[in-house]
Amino acid sequence: MIKAGIIGATGYAGQELVRLLLQHKEVEIVWYGSRSYVDKKFSSVFGNVFQIVENICKSDDLHTLAKEADVIFTATPQGYLAGVLDDEILSQAKVIDLSADYRIKDVEVYEKWYGITHKSPQYLDEAVYGLCELNRKQVKKARLIANPGCYPTCSTLSIAPLAREGLIDMDTLIIDAKSGTSGAGRGAKVPNLYCEVNENIKAYGVATHRHTPEIEEQLGYASGENVTISFTPHLVPMNRGILATEYATLKKDVTGEEVKAIYDKYYADETFIRVLDKDVCPQTKCVEGSNYVDVNFKIDLRTGRVIMMGAIDNLVKGAAGQAVQNMNLIFGLPESEGLDLVPMFP
Repeated sequence: MIKAGIIGATGYAGQELVRLLLQHKEVEIVWYGSRSYVDKKFSSVFGNVFQIVENICKSDDLHTLAKEADVIFTATPQGYLAGVLDDEILSQAKVIDLSADYRIKDVEVYEKWYGITHKSPQYLDEAVYGLCELNRKQVKKARLIANPGCYPTCSTLSIAPLAREGLIDMDTLIIDAKSGTSGAGRGAKVPNLYCEVNENIKAYGVATHRHTPEIEEQLGYASGENVTISFTPHLVPMNRGILATEYATLKKDVTGEEVKAIYDKYYADETFIRVLDKDVCPQTKCVEGSNYVDVNFKIDLRTGRVIMMGAIDNLVKGAAGQAVQNMNLIFGLPESEGLDLVPMFP
Protein backbone atom coordinates (compact mmCIF):
# COMPACT_ATOMS: atom_id res chain seq x y z
CA MET A 1 0.00 0.00 0.00
CA ILE A 2 1.09 3.53 -0.73
CA LYS A 3 1.16 5.55 2.47
CA ALA A 4 -0.20 9.05 1.89
CA GLY A 5 -0.16 12.14 4.06
CA ILE A 6 -2.18 15.30 3.52
CA ILE A 7 -1.20 18.71 4.83
CA GLY A 8 -4.20 21.04 4.72
CA ALA A 9 -6.65 18.15 4.99
CA THR A 10 -9.46 20.32 6.38
CA GLY A 11 -9.73 22.70 3.44
CA TYR A 12 -12.05 21.93 0.56
CA ALA A 13 -9.29 20.54 -1.68
CA GLY A 14 -7.81 18.60 1.23
CA GLN A 15 -11.15 17.07 2.14
CA GLU A 16 -11.67 16.12 -1.50
CA LEU A 17 -8.30 14.37 -1.44
CA VAL A 18 -9.51 12.42 1.58
CA ARG A 19 -12.72 11.43 -0.22
CA LEU A 20 -10.84 10.20 -3.30
CA LEU A 21 -8.00 8.44 -1.49
CA LEU A 22 -10.40 6.57 0.80
CA GLN A 23 -11.79 4.94 -2.36
CA HIS A 24 -8.32 4.18 -3.80
CA LYS A 25 -7.50 0.50 -3.34
CA GLU A 26 -3.73 1.07 -3.33
CA VAL A 27 -3.58 3.92 -0.78
CA GLU A 28 -3.68 4.24 3.00
CA ILE A 29 -3.98 7.72 4.48
CA VAL A 30 -1.57 7.90 7.43
CA TRP A 31 -1.64 11.63 8.18
CA TYR A 32 -4.51 14.11 8.25
CA GLY A 33 -2.62 17.36 8.70
CA SER A 34 -4.42 20.53 9.79
CA ARG A 35 -2.92 23.50 11.59
CA SER A 36 -6.40 24.66 12.67
CA TYR A 37 -7.76 21.36 14.04
CA VAL A 38 -4.82 19.59 15.70
CA ASP A 39 -5.96 16.74 18.00
CA LYS A 40 -9.58 16.98 16.82
CA LYS A 41 -11.26 14.08 15.04
CA PHE A 42 -11.32 14.63 11.30
CA SER A 43 -14.94 13.47 11.18
CA SER A 44 -15.90 16.25 13.61
CA VAL A 45 -14.80 18.74 10.96
CA PHE A 46 -16.38 16.91 8.03
CA GLY A 47 -19.45 14.94 9.05
CA ASN A 48 -19.65 13.18 5.70
CA VAL A 49 -16.90 10.79 6.89
CA PHE A 50 -18.46 10.04 10.30
CA GLN A 51 -17.76 6.37 11.15
CA ILE A 52 -15.58 6.20 8.04
CA VAL A 53 -12.53 8.15 9.26
CA GLU A 54 -11.67 7.76 12.94
CA ASN A 55 -8.29 9.51 12.76
CA ILE A 56 -7.47 12.72 14.58
CA CYS A 57 -5.89 15.70 12.83
CA LYS A 58 -2.16 16.11 13.23
CA SER A 59 0.13 19.08 12.80
CA ASP A 60 1.71 20.35 9.59
CA ASP A 61 5.14 18.94 10.53
CA LEU A 62 6.35 18.02 7.07
CA HIS A 63 9.68 16.56 8.19
CA THR A 64 8.04 14.05 10.52
CA LEU A 65 5.42 13.20 7.91
CA ALA A 66 8.09 12.55 5.28
CA LYS A 67 9.45 9.73 7.45
CA GLU A 68 6.04 8.05 7.55
CA ALA A 69 4.61 8.57 4.06
CA ASP A 70 5.48 7.61 0.51
CA VAL A 71 3.63 10.60 -0.93
CA ILE A 72 2.71 13.95 0.59
CA PHE A 73 -0.08 16.15 -0.68
CA THR A 74 0.11 19.81 0.36
CA ALA A 75 -3.26 21.53 -0.02
CA THR A 76 -1.97 24.68 1.61
CA PRO A 77 -1.83 28.45 1.05
CA GLN A 78 0.79 29.88 -1.27
CA GLY A 79 4.19 30.10 0.37
CA TYR A 80 3.80 27.26 2.87
CA LEU A 81 5.62 24.52 0.98
CA ALA A 82 8.23 26.85 -0.48
CA GLY A 83 9.05 27.87 3.09
CA VAL A 84 9.72 24.36 4.43
CA LEU A 85 10.71 22.14 1.48
CA ASP A 86 14.26 20.78 1.53
CA ASP A 87 16.36 17.91 0.18
CA GLU A 88 15.66 15.76 3.23
CA ILE A 89 11.92 15.79 2.57
CA LEU A 90 12.33 15.13 -1.16
CA SER A 91 14.69 12.23 -0.49
CA GLN A 92 12.07 10.48 1.63
CA ALA A 93 8.73 11.09 -0.11
CA LYS A 94 7.16 12.28 -3.32
CA VAL A 95 5.54 15.68 -2.94
CA ILE A 96 2.45 16.85 -4.82
CA ASP A 97 1.76 20.51 -4.11
CA LEU A 98 -1.70 21.94 -4.78
CA SER A 99 -0.56 25.53 -4.23
CA ALA A 100 1.07 27.78 -6.82
CA ASP A 101 4.55 27.68 -5.26
CA TYR A 102 6.19 25.71 -8.07
CA ARG A 103 3.86 26.23 -11.03
CA ILE A 104 5.51 29.35 -12.44
CA LYS A 105 9.13 28.92 -13.50
CA ASP A 106 10.05 32.60 -13.37
CA VAL A 107 10.45 33.49 -9.70
CA GLU A 108 10.06 37.21 -10.39
CA VAL A 109 6.70 36.60 -12.07
CA TYR A 110 5.56 34.49 -9.12
CA GLU A 111 6.60 37.11 -6.59
CA LYS A 112 4.95 39.90 -8.57
CA TRP A 113 1.57 38.20 -8.92
CA TYR A 114 1.44 36.53 -5.48
CA GLY A 115 3.04 39.33 -3.51
CA ILE A 116 5.34 37.09 -1.47
CA THR A 117 9.01 36.14 -1.60
CA HIS A 118 9.71 32.64 -2.90
CA LYS A 119 11.72 30.85 -0.21
CA SER A 120 13.03 27.89 -2.27
CA PRO A 121 13.45 28.87 -5.93
CA GLN A 122 16.17 26.21 -6.28
CA TYR A 123 13.40 23.63 -6.79
CA LEU A 124 11.57 25.47 -9.58
CA ASP A 125 13.53 23.84 -12.39
CA GLU A 126 12.98 20.38 -10.98
CA ALA A 127 9.25 20.74 -10.29
CA VAL A 128 7.04 19.18 -12.96
CA TYR A 129 3.82 20.96 -13.91
CA GLY A 130 1.33 18.18 -13.28
CA LEU A 131 -1.08 18.59 -16.16
CA CYS A 132 -1.03 14.88 -16.87
CA GLU A 133 -2.43 14.96 -20.39
CA LEU A 134 0.34 17.30 -21.56
CA ASN A 135 3.28 16.29 -19.33
CA ARG A 136 2.72 12.60 -18.69
CA LYS A 137 6.32 11.46 -19.34
CA GLN A 138 7.82 14.07 -17.03
CA VAL A 139 5.28 13.36 -14.27
CA LYS A 140 6.22 9.68 -14.16
CA LYS A 141 9.83 10.55 -13.22
CA ALA A 142 9.11 13.43 -10.85
CA ARG A 143 9.62 13.72 -7.12
CA LEU A 144 8.02 17.19 -6.91
CA ILE A 145 4.75 17.96 -8.70
CA ALA A 146 3.25 21.41 -9.11
CA ASN A 147 -0.43 20.52 -9.32
CA PRO A 148 -2.07 22.99 -11.75
CA GLY A 149 -4.63 25.59 -10.75
CA CYS A 150 -8.32 25.09 -11.50
CA TYR A 151 -8.75 27.87 -14.06
CA PRO A 152 -5.45 27.01 -15.82
CA THR A 153 -6.44 23.34 -16.06
CA CYS A 154 -9.76 24.08 -17.73
CA SER A 155 -8.44 26.87 -19.96
CA THR A 156 -5.22 25.19 -21.05
CA LEU A 157 -6.80 21.86 -21.94
CA SER A 158 -9.55 23.47 -24.01
CA ILE A 159 -7.14 25.76 -25.90
CA ALA A 160 -3.89 23.76 -26.17
CA PRO A 161 -4.68 21.64 -29.25
CA LEU A 162 -5.41 24.67 -31.42
CA ALA A 163 -2.46 26.56 -29.95
CA ARG A 164 -0.10 23.67 -30.70
CA GLU A 165 -1.31 23.46 -34.28
CA GLY A 166 -0.81 27.21 -34.80
CA LEU A 167 -4.44 27.63 -35.75
CA ILE A 168 -5.26 30.63 -33.57
CA ASP A 169 -3.78 34.10 -33.18
CA MET A 170 -2.61 33.98 -29.57
CA ASP A 171 -2.54 37.80 -29.36
CA THR A 172 -6.33 37.84 -29.68
CA LEU A 173 -7.07 35.31 -26.94
CA ILE A 174 -9.73 36.21 -24.38
CA ILE A 175 -10.75 33.86 -21.56
CA ASP A 176 -14.05 34.31 -19.73
CA ALA A 177 -14.53 31.84 -16.87
CA LYS A 178 -17.05 31.13 -14.13
CA SER A 179 -16.41 29.24 -10.90
CA GLY A 180 -18.39 27.91 -8.00
CA THR A 181 -17.71 29.30 -4.54
CA SER A 182 -15.61 26.36 -3.30
CA GLY A 183 -12.84 27.72 -5.52
CA ALA A 184 -12.39 30.54 -3.02
CA GLY A 185 -11.55 28.12 -0.21
CA ARG A 186 -13.14 27.40 3.17
CA GLY A 187 -12.06 30.51 5.03
CA ALA A 188 -14.76 32.92 6.19
CA LYS A 189 -14.83 35.89 3.82
CA VAL A 190 -17.60 38.45 3.45
CA PRO A 191 -17.72 38.26 -0.40
CA ASN A 192 -18.42 34.51 -0.10
CA LEU A 193 -21.27 34.70 2.40
CA TYR A 194 -24.58 33.21 1.30
CA CYS A 195 -26.33 36.58 1.00
CA GLU A 196 -23.43 37.95 -1.05
CA VAL A 197 -23.31 35.03 -3.50
CA ASN A 198 -26.85 33.70 -3.77
CA GLU A 199 -28.84 34.96 -6.77
CA ASN A 200 -25.78 36.89 -7.89
CA ILE A 201 -22.91 36.68 -10.37
CA LYS A 202 -19.89 38.93 -10.25
CA ALA A 203 -16.51 39.33 -11.88
CA TYR A 204 -13.48 39.42 -9.61
CA GLY A 205 -9.73 39.73 -10.02
CA VAL A 206 -10.33 41.59 -13.29
CA ALA A 207 -6.98 41.94 -15.08
CA THR A 208 -5.23 40.90 -11.85
CA HIS A 209 -6.17 37.28 -11.16
CA ARG A 210 -3.15 35.25 -10.06
CA HIS A 211 -3.85 32.38 -12.44
CA THR A 212 -3.19 34.68 -15.41
CA PRO A 213 0.60 34.14 -15.63
CA GLU A 214 0.17 30.39 -15.14
CA ILE A 215 -2.20 30.18 -18.09
CA GLU A 216 0.09 32.39 -20.18
CA GLU A 217 3.12 30.24 -19.41
CA GLN A 218 1.42 26.97 -20.29
CA LEU A 219 -0.10 28.32 -23.51
CA GLY A 220 3.30 29.74 -24.35
CA TYR A 221 4.75 26.23 -24.22
CA ALA A 222 1.88 24.96 -26.35
CA SER A 223 2.13 27.66 -29.02
CA GLY A 224 5.86 28.37 -28.94
CA GLU A 225 5.09 32.08 -28.49
CA ASN A 226 5.10 34.67 -25.74
CA VAL A 227 1.44 34.76 -24.77
CA THR A 228 -0.50 37.61 -23.16
CA ILE A 229 -4.17 37.03 -22.47
CA SER A 230 -7.20 38.87 -21.19
CA PHE A 231 -8.63 36.71 -18.41
CA THR A 232 -11.74 37.51 -16.38
CA PRO A 233 -13.08 35.05 -13.77
CA HIS A 234 -16.57 35.25 -12.30
CA LEU A 235 -18.10 33.87 -9.13
CA VAL A 236 -21.43 32.10 -9.55
CA PRO A 237 -23.82 30.72 -6.89
CA MET A 238 -22.99 27.04 -7.07
CA ASN A 239 -20.74 24.82 -4.96
CA ARG A 240 -18.56 23.23 -7.62
CA GLY A 241 -17.54 23.65 -11.20
CA ILE A 242 -15.71 25.82 -13.69
CA LEU A 243 -16.93 26.79 -17.12
CA ALA A 244 -14.40 28.54 -19.35
CA THR A 245 -15.27 30.14 -22.67
CA GLU A 246 -12.34 31.31 -24.78
CA TYR A 247 -12.28 33.42 -27.93
CA ALA A 248 -9.52 33.77 -30.53
CA THR A 249 -9.15 34.81 -34.16
CA LEU A 250 -8.44 31.99 -36.59
CA LYS A 251 -5.28 32.30 -38.67
CA LYS A 252 -6.84 30.55 -41.64
CA ASP A 253 -10.16 29.28 -42.91
CA VAL A 254 -10.96 25.86 -41.48
CA THR A 255 -14.02 23.66 -41.29
CA GLY A 256 -15.58 22.31 -38.15
CA GLU A 257 -14.50 18.83 -39.19
CA GLU A 258 -10.87 19.96 -39.40
CA VAL A 259 -10.96 21.53 -35.94
CA LYS A 260 -12.66 18.46 -34.48
CA ALA A 261 -9.90 16.31 -35.99
CA ILE A 262 -7.30 18.41 -34.17
CA TYR A 263 -8.99 17.88 -30.81
CA ASP A 264 -9.31 14.16 -31.53
CA LYS A 265 -5.63 14.01 -32.49
CA TYR A 266 -4.64 15.06 -28.98
CA TYR A 267 -7.47 13.72 -26.87
CA ALA A 268 -9.01 10.64 -28.50
CA ASP A 269 -7.03 8.33 -26.23
CA GLU A 270 -7.36 10.41 -23.07
CA THR A 271 -9.49 8.82 -20.37
CA PHE A 272 -10.52 12.06 -18.71
CA ILE A 273 -10.95 14.46 -21.63
CA ARG A 274 -14.24 14.18 -23.47
CA VAL A 275 -14.55 16.02 -26.78
CA LEU A 276 -18.27 16.54 -27.08
CA ASP A 277 -20.42 16.04 -30.17
CA LYS A 278 -21.10 18.86 -32.59
CA ASP A 279 -23.05 21.80 -31.11
CA VAL A 280 -23.06 20.30 -27.60
CA CYS A 281 -21.79 22.86 -25.10
CA PRO A 282 -19.95 21.79 -21.94
CA GLN A 283 -21.87 22.06 -18.68
CA THR A 284 -20.54 22.02 -15.14
CA LYS A 285 -23.34 19.70 -14.05
CA CYS A 286 -22.15 17.05 -16.51
CA VAL A 287 -18.72 16.78 -14.86
CA GLU A 288 -19.66 17.39 -11.22
CA GLY A 289 -17.91 15.08 -8.78
CA SER A 290 -15.73 13.59 -11.52
CA ASN A 291 -12.24 13.94 -12.99
CA TYR A 292 -13.58 14.60 -16.49
CA VAL A 293 -12.88 17.63 -18.65
CA ASP A 294 -15.58 18.28 -21.24
CA VAL A 295 -14.42 20.40 -24.18
CA ASN A 296 -15.90 21.64 -27.43
CA PHE A 297 -15.71 24.53 -29.89
CA LYS A 298 -17.75 26.57 -32.34
CA ILE A 299 -16.47 28.44 -35.39
CA ASP A 300 -18.00 31.89 -35.80
CA LEU A 301 -17.86 32.42 -39.56
CA ARG A 302 -19.17 35.96 -39.23
CA THR A 303 -16.26 37.17 -37.08
CA GLY A 304 -13.56 34.73 -38.16
CA ARG A 305 -13.13 33.56 -34.57
CA VAL A 306 -13.25 30.19 -32.88
CA ILE A 307 -15.01 29.85 -29.54
CA MET A 308 -13.46 27.18 -27.33
CA MET A 309 -15.21 25.83 -24.25
CA GLY A 310 -14.33 23.65 -21.29
CA ALA A 311 -15.96 22.45 -18.07
CA ILE A 312 -14.44 20.77 -15.01
CA ASP A 313 -15.18 20.15 -11.37
CA ASN A 314 -12.78 22.60 -9.72
CA LEU A 315 -12.25 20.35 -6.68
CA VAL A 316 -11.59 17.17 -8.67
CA LYS A 317 -9.84 17.71 -11.99
CA GLY A 318 -9.10 21.25 -10.84
CA ALA A 319 -7.39 20.10 -7.64
CA ALA A 320 -7.63 16.77 -5.79
CA GLY A 321 -8.48 14.47 -8.69
CA GLN A 322 -5.61 15.77 -10.74
CA ALA A 323 -3.31 15.30 -7.74
CA VAL A 324 -4.38 11.66 -7.46
CA GLN A 325 -3.91 11.25 -11.22
CA ASN A 326 -0.35 12.53 -10.79
CA MET A 327 0.25 10.14 -7.91
CA ASN A 328 -0.96 7.21 -10.02
CA LEU A 329 1.52 8.08 -12.76
CA ILE A 330 4.42 8.48 -10.34
CA PHE A 331 3.82 5.08 -8.71
CA GLY A 332 3.16 3.21 -11.96
CA LEU A 333 -0.53 2.62 -11.28
CA PRO A 334 -3.33 2.78 -13.85
CA GLU A 335 -3.94 6.48 -14.35
CA SER A 336 -7.64 6.19 -13.56
CA GLU A 337 -7.20 4.20 -10.35
CA GLY A 338 -9.49 5.70 -7.71
CA LEU A 339 -10.87 8.17 -10.24
CA ASP A 340 -13.49 6.14 -12.10
CA LEU A 341 -16.18 8.50 -10.91
CA VAL A 342 -19.43 8.90 -12.81
CA PRO A 343 -20.47 12.59 -12.75
CA MET A 344 -23.33 13.39 -10.38
CA PHE A 345 -26.61 14.51 -11.95
CA PRO A 346 -28.78 16.34 -11.11
